[in-house]
Amino acid sequence: MGLRNIRTPVNIRVRTVFTRALIVRALTILLVIAALSGSAGAGKMLIYMDLDQTDHLRAYGVAYWSLQQGFQVEWLLNYRGGSFMMDAAEIVGRKATLMGVAFNVISPGAAADVYRTIEDENMEVVLLEKAPAIAVYAPPRTDPWDDAVRLALEYAAVPHTIIYDKEVLAGDLDEFDWLHLHHEDFTGQYGKFYASYRNADWYQQRVKESEAMADKLGFSKVSELKKAVAYEIKDYVTRGGFLFAMCSATDSYDIALAAGDVDVVADVFDGDPVDPDYLRKLDYERTLCFTDFKLITNPLVYEYSDIDTTPIAARRGQSNDYFTLFEFSAKHDPIPAMLTQNHVSVINGFMGQTTGFAKHLIKSEVTIMAETEGQNDVKYLNGAFGRGTFTFYAGHDPEDYQHMVGDPPTDLALHKNSPGYRLILNNILFPAARKKEKKT
Repeated sequence: MGLRNIRTPVNIRVRTVFTRALIVRALTILLVIAALSGSAGAGKMLIYMDLDQTDHLRAYGVAYWSLQQGFQVEWLLNYRGGSFMMDAAEIVGRKATLMGVAFNVISPGAAADVYRTIEDENMEVVLLEKAPAIAVYAPPRTDPWDDAVRLALEYAAVPHTIIYDKEVLAGDLDEFDWLHLHHEDFTGQYGKFYASYRNADWYQQRVKESEAMADKLGFSKVSELKKAVAYEIKDYVTRGGFLFAMCSATDSYDIALAAGDVDVVADVFDGDPVDPDYLRKLDYERTLCFTDFKLITNPLVYEYSDIDTTPIAARRGQSNDYFTLFEFSAKHDPIPAMLTQNHVSVINGFMGQTTGFAKHLIKSEVTIMAETEGQNDVKYLNGAFGRGTFTFYAGHDPEDYQHMVGDPPTDLALHKNSPGYRLILNNILFPAARKKEKKT
């Protein structure tokens, strides 16, 4: 009698594969511990950030976690894609391995070679000393997947605090080093979704909650509340805060600053008409970034102003939509160099309510860090204001070309090497950086 072909049940096969994966992971951790134990106090741990990295996004999480544990981290600007290096430590190696982040343990001699290379080329060592306290300005009911920054922070396991209007007006911003503005409409027009979604339950609920918040905080209109919040955030930057914003939080924020006490909101949003003389009354000196822009006050048009370059991107189409990072001197321009660290220089474009910024409307003192070559279309910029800085990044989601209301969340486990998301995460480490003192 011949043997029967006995098939292993699916659940047993799955358990077997899972068990093997755990064994492999455990062996990897043991090897890491052995390597780091042998190098303790002598070698360096190099988290390389070029094309060989297995998870670029979580590498930032490892760097942030290391700072939390009291380790100093060296950010090697322009070296292998903006690598991180620190003293070899078993605990950090275990953390990196568990998070799927690739690294090497290198000898003191190899580390010296790295420093020599950096000294001779357009590279620099920037010391990261303290994990920055991070806040995200977002409505309490907003889902995390509605915002690319929250997705990035959660995937990289970087702790952050959600704050909103009440906390901003109460002065809580001083507790944080870095502030991200969720895709907020600081003009009080509810994202200008009126034309398409005014009858939707979620839109009506947003209006109801916003009006209740304004009333509770002592404002007669939502637009007045948002302007007050915008000016508090501006004061935060002036005092030395680091501001980051994406999509509609960029241009709508500057519009709110320029408007001041002028009503630029149609009556369907606040019950009274736009000031007929608003254009003359706009004060561009109050803005952080943009100047001489023209507003679009028609409530049926899904646009705030002529700052946005969505029509330009739409004409290009997805297959031809990409932007190019500028290369900066790591030794002489460390701020834009830090913010543009990446393993590629050309990145796929992505749309949003604000897809890009019209170049001719950007103030001359602002640094443009990425644009679509040959077009009036800037994607990424940075500027100084007071003792602080601001960084604006256009578009909604770097891995979802045309994100629509109701679309499913982006799974960053499928995009762990995303260059578009790396630009977001460069910004969270920026406040931790101290320029390395040059040897005399």
